[in-house]
Amino acid sequence: MTSPRSRAEFFVDPEREARFGGPATGGERPMLAAFLADHRRTLELKCAGLGGELARRSVEPSTLSLLGLVRHMADVERRWFRKVLAGQDAPPRFSSEDEPDGDFDGALPDDPGAVEAAWEAWRAEVAFAERFVAEAPDLDVEGDDVWRGRVSLRWVLIHMVEEYARHNGHADLLRERIDGAVGI
Repeated sequence: MTSPRSRAEFFVDPEREARFGGPATGGERPMLAAFLADHRRTLELKCAGLGGELARRSVEPSTLSLLGLVRHMADVERRWFRKVLAGQDAPPRFSSEDEPDGDFDGALPDDPGAVEAAWEAWRAEVAFAERFVAEAPDLDVEGDDVWRGRVSLRWVLIHMVEEYARHNGHADLLRERIDGAVGI
């Protein structure tokens, strides 16, 4: 007889799960960076093993897809770390003024290079953000945002954890509809 298993154990092996190994005590920067890294890895895990299925809009009538989420998060990373905090001229990669939802609406299954391009963009933006956080003198580094006004690196890190947590919930539902995979 087998004992009941939690939902989380259907997706990952709890003995090997390393996503949530960040510090629970200590400094604010390592703790916030670890929470954000955990959520980034969660998005990757939710998309693992899928190719073109990432573009499937599996929770009708929504146009959300896992591919759209990857594209969206690449643009979100780019906006907060490159544009707002680093002050770079960094327009979104997947959306525009003419297509504000291009990150989601443009994630279509008929483009064979779309999945690879989305992951490349996301990984490049995550790498930039990780370097920026590591090299910033402190969490009080500020930038100007048209939406929020002055924001600190601390605020951006908290907001990014919030953004990933929200969209990882969407990813849970999308993935379960695609192939039944469930878990954290």
